[in-house]
Amino acid sequence: MVATRILGAHVIDPVSGRNEIADIYLQHSKIAAIGEAPAGFETQRTIDAQGLTAAPGLVDLAVALREPGYSRKGSIASETLAAAAGGITSLCCPPQTRPVLDTAAVTELILDRARESGHAKVFPIGALTRNLAGEQLSELVALREAGCVAFGNGLTEFASNRNLRRALEYAATFDLTVIFHSQDHDLAEGGLAHEGAAASFLGLSGIPETAETVALARNLLLVERSGVRAHFAQLTSARGAEMIAQAQARGLPVTADVAMYQLILTDEALHGFSSLYHVQPPLRSAADRDGLREAVKAGVISAISSHHQPHEADAKLAPFGETEPGISSAEILLPLALTLVDDGLLDLPTMLARLTSGPAAALRLPASTLQAGQPADLVLFDRHSSTRVGERWYSKGRNCPFMGHCLPGAVRYTIVDGHISFEG
Repeated sequence: MVATRILGAHVIDPVSGRNEIADIYLQHSKIAAIGEAPAGFETQRTIDAQGLTAAPGLVDLAVALREPGYSRKGSIASETLAAAAGGITSLCCPPQTRPVLDTAAVTELILDRARESGHAKVFPIGALTRNLAGEQLSELVALREAGCVAFGNGLTEFASNRNLRRALEYAATFDLTVIFHSQDHDLAEGGLAHEGAAASFLGLSGIPETAETVALARNLLLVERSGVRAHFAQLTSARGAEMIAQAQARGLPVTADVAMYQLILTDEALHGFSSLYHVQPPLRSAADRDGLREAVKAGVISAISSHHQPHEADAKLAPFGETEPGISSAEILLPLALTLVDDGLLDLPTMLARLTSGPAAALRLPASTLQAGQPADLVLFDRHSSTRVGERWYSKGRNCPFMGHCLPGAVRYTIVDGHISFEG
């Protein structure tokens, strides 16, 4: 690797508390030093970072890469490049591939292609059950050995609570992390939007808040019974965030994340029936959004993720209820997060913690600190510039409701293991 000096950056590291102007030295894929050059360091490349902020590379816990099986929507090469453009150096990909990510062979395929692309580090999430059917357990230990860092079943429920309990007890035995997407199938079935005034006005079938909280209550009770390490993904309700806070206060080993768009959008965005706002679980009320924001501020929700789901154009062209849910947003994760800083919700170090050390700790990933000896994974961004969404777009999916918006900040460099994976 090229020995690199990053000159005069504003270094912010939530883990160490560093917040200062300093030079950064990278060598042999590691951070060699911050501040003074290490003895014998010979600079081969200099990046002038004066006026730029240097932070640990972002860690995104939910980026659908669409490969294998859905090449019309995206590929590992396209979606990891999109992630790098958003300042992401490490990402987790969910198991909804074709074939499902429930074998070592699929895991190894994804990891091999990610290494070939070189844009970001990929950490697969294995399917908790075979074919995500909610019945037979996948070979979880074999999947862990192949490289899976956690296990989940998406929004697909288990065939029975007894099966789920046994799965959690098995996972706890091997110290595996289980990811929950808490939404009760029966309460959510047929729903398209948050059950509230907007859905009633638009004539859309609703998904009540209790679809989340009923499933969440069951899952938390089973986590407590089994002792499994659990992460609750994609929370959407203020009440759900309160339940996580209560569980953490009782000492349960639980963490949580929220989709970035849930901190910005509400169900009011559905007026006009734009399918770009069709997501599952749905956008909820302004009160829910405010409750989620407070939970992020307090650290109850320790991770903000993109929940990036790219789609081909045709997937969003039908009437609202017949379109495929999901938003493509990994490459604007950092600019979207900076809107929370501009709105006064979070200070910059706290926002960065929710995008770096928080998600890394949730799934025990080897990432997210700027200290000597650590991997040289970092992002350099211009806090005083802006990003026009869509001017350059790397994801295959353009299903993004923020297209054309001007967002604060601009990613200038994303560096993975000491090499530049994106330059803006």
